Amino acid sequence: MYQKTLTFLFINLFLHIELFGQNAADIYKASSNFISTLSEEQKKQTIYEFNDSFRLKWTNLPVGLVPRPGIQYGSLSDTSRLALHRVFTSILSSQGYLKLNSIMALDDILNTLYQIGYERGNLSQDVLKMSQDLKWSHENYYLAIFGLPDHVKPWAIKFGGHHMALSATMKGNDISISPYFSGTDPSEVKSDKYAGLRVLSKEEDYGFMLLHMLSTSQKAKVILSKETPRDIITSPNGPQRIDQYYGLPGSMMTVSQKQMMELLINEYIHNFEHPIAHQFNSKIMKTGLNKVYFAWIGSQENNKPHYYILHGPDFIIEYDNVGFQNDGNHIHCILRQTGNEFGEDLLKQHYNHMPHQTIPNN
Repeated sequence: MYQKTLTFLFINLFLHIELFGQNAADIYKASSNFISTLSEEQKKQTIYEFNDSFRLKWTNLPVGLVPRPGIQYGSLSDTSRLALHRVFTSILSSQGYLKLNSIMALDDILNTLYQIGYERGNLSQDVLKMSQDLKWSHENYYLAIFGLPDHVKPWAIKFGGHHMALSATMKGNDISISPYFSGTDPSEVKSDKYAGLRVLSKEEDYGFMLLHMLSTSQKAKVILSKETPRDIITSPNGPQRIDQYYGLPGSMMTVSQKQMMELLINEYIHNFEHPIAHQFNSKIMKTGLNKVYFAWIGSQENNKPHYYILHGPDFIIEYDNVGFQNDGNHIHCILRQTGNEFGEDLLKQHYNHMPHQTIPNN
């Protein structure tokens, strides 16, 4: 029996290493192919030195407020777009890929909703112009590559725009996907052609499901007596760090409650391709769900401002749903891996194995 268990574990470890290596190879191949579709001028717009300071910066704000480095998605040829989507599907799972594309499309829907609101007399011309100046658009997302795709040297991909900040740092077969931001406005389309669309539905629904599974005494620990944050706390303009644990630890939850918490965590992690997601999940499960804390601020009903945080030694997830009209219909959420922001951990390993090298101070 002992020998069978060891054999099973060895086979699973071997398959995991093989899958992870294949995943890294797929990202390399897709990214190299994408670059080959670009003109020399486009390559200059797209490719940066790996240690460029832009690699360590991110934002979820509209391009009209914060310009992005890289090449504009809307400026790409069909050939380049086809190749770029192969890059997306090498990094993201099917659910993550569909969310990314839906978030981009939601910008066009948002523009339509503002235009309809203006035509119906529900919005002033000043408000309409404000929305137009923010340059929400499916076309206004930007891609930057830091360093060239390589099987040994570190390199990175960043893709972002309004409500999307995707960062993947690669070094050999190692991949870091932290930080990862996604958001939706509206979180639920309330009218017209796309009424009912909820791009980040499970991030919201699973949070409420976990909350409502808790007993009265558990909720007393989970629900914090604070004003609902206007944004995630670790936003680009925030302090970037949450050092304390708040709420209820998994050690004080029932088995079914912990299973629900794991389902909620995996909704974020499984936006990424299978090997990436399972490596991250395995690390969290090795540390144990008993050490993961869940806290809630705000309403216990949807369509009203609410916020939750999941925080363990290996990661932090923040979810905030407030909205400019305080209607609980505008989601911001983020997944961060502790100690591995922009590949910090894998780069430490890289530079520690290089003689006479130190980690660049960016």
